[in-house]
Amino acid sequence: MGSFFKIFFASLLALIVFTGVALLFMVFLITGLTSKEATITQRSSVLVLDLSQDFSERKLENPIVQFSGDKDAEIPTQYEMVRLIRHAKSDSLIKGIYIKCNDNANGFASSAELRLALEDFKKSKKFIIAYGDYISQKAYYVASVADKVYCNPKGAVEWKGFAAQLYFLKNTLAKLEIQPQIFYDGKFKSATEPLREEKMTDANRLQTTVWLGDIYGEFLQKVSESRSVDTATLHRYANEYMIQSPSDAEKYHLLDGVRYDDEVKDEIRKLLGLQRDARIQFVLPGSYLDAVTLNKYGDKDRIAVIYAQGDIVYGKGEEGQIGSDEYRNLIRKARTDKNVKAIVLRVNSPGGSSLASEIIWREITLARAEGKPVVVSMGDLAASGGYYISCGADSIFAEPNTITGSIGVFGIIPNMQSFFNHKLGVTFDQVKTGPYADIGSISRPMNDVEKKIIQNEIDTIYHDFKTRVAVGRNKDISFIDSIAQGRVWTGTRARDLGLVDRIGNLDDAIASAAHMAKITEFTLREYPEPRSLLDVLTNSYKKTVKSKAIEEELGKEGYLIYQNIKRVKEMSGTVQARLPFEFSFESN
Repeated sequence: MGSFFKIFFASLLALIVFTGVALLFMVFLITGLTSKEATITQRSSVLVLDLSQDFSERKLENPIVQFSGDKDAEIPTQYEMVRLIRHAKSDSLIKGIYIKCNDNANGFASSAELRLALEDFKKSKKFIIAYGDYISQKAYYVASVADKVYCNPKGAVEWKGFAAQLYFLKNTLAKLEIQPQIFYDGKFKSATEPLREEKMTDANRLQTTVWLGDIYGEFLQKVSESRSVDTATLHRYANEYMIQSPSDAEKYHLLDGVRYDDEVKDEIRKLLGLQRDARIQFVLPGSYLDAVTLNKYGDKDRIAVIYAQGDIVYGKGEEGQIGSDEYRNLIRKARTDKNVKAIVLRVNSPGGSSLASEIIWREITLARAEGKPVVVSMGDLAASGGYYISCGADSIFAEPNTITGSIGVFGIIPNMQSFFNHKLGVTFDQVKTGPYADIGSISRPMNDVEKKIIQNEIDTIYHDFKTRVAVGRNKDISFIDSIAQGRVWTGTRARDLGLVDRIGNLDDAIASAAHMAKITEFTLREYPEPRSLLDVLTNSYKKTVKSKAIEEELGKEGYLIYQNIKRVKEMSGTVQARLPFEFSFESN
């Protein structure tokens, strides 16, 4: 009986504590949801653009922001940040922009959109000042548009050119006695190379050299335009490693001076007409987003903007993935909504499941069949499955440095018999009703007949992929085959080949969709809608903690290898239309 009361009172105490925490949670939640008073910027405010922040395509809810109401902690989406810069151009309270350019967490296509918005902002004659202690190349790409670019005298300006490095796991798998049985179509389909090669094939080296050179060339061209230094000279700076210190960068006109943080702040005060010790009203994007109204269109009609970011997976998918179920429903919701006059699909994806890609493609086709225009805007990546879901649109926009194409498929069925037998001491036995009942089993090697069956499936899906592209782009399938083969292209080359219609950003795609729908006043409806706070807390916490713990233990490069090995497991047994494994792109 004594133990019963102990358990009873312990449970009662736990219930009381839980109830108290739940009530506190609700108070914070209600406070966060009802604290909607906009932050009013003061006169002579300066908008801050911190390039080290990752401006995601999708809206991600921050529990801390909802609890505390601290809008400074909120990070806008990529498109919100672009619109904030545009809004600041005509906002009399914003006198300039301060770019923190130590690093850049955003891809080159996303950075190009930010850069274009900043170029437009300069037309207002307001100032842009960029400063960093250590300025990476990708950060400099954006910062170079500023009126003045400064660096800490004891810091560094990176200027060394670009490099793309792939990880190869063939020997790792051999040591583990795992045989990756690989099936693919396309001589450039390099997604499986890390499993079957020790270095790049000639075809992969060729395509990587071309697209990397294209991105580097665009980088040099934009810097050249901003800094009035010809591209050949900029190229020589990198080849001869002439920028070894901030003073070198100043000497060769990449910087306007070397300054400490306080000296840069003093210059901003002068531009604002403030006293030397006066406080500068820096406005962080999260607070500015809360203070202004970005969508100034009318509300008569709507354009649905659907953000497809991450790996394409079959089913519901997780946060940061493009689940076929979720996106089929999102597109269907948009196409059946009479108030939605057009759909813009913003794609930032390396691809993934071919079946999931087909399901999403089908829904886009249905939208077009009902007379609802569909326009695709490509971000940093829209390749393989990312191109699959794009090719059926009425029109496709891409940035010059978007990575796209990679029209090809592959499948992996690993033979882990030796691994289980020799490494773990595990053996297998079975009974089956037919010779192919266990086809695709990882417990034994496949025979020649089974390999032919799987390859035929790969060939069929590859043919379907090329057919989807040929019909969508109004091209002959033989021509599509000649530019497919799994080859990766930049946005500019894809436009020249007809895989992309125009070079432009998300704004251009929205304007095109409005033109096709014959509307001039409209409201943007953005999807997926933000998840609830409860969903964020219950579903993301464990995953985030686990990922961070693994990354801290393995380091950045070790974590990248871990993710690639994990992806092998995820891709096993399913046909994939995706880019090569993640590579280390040295452009920081």
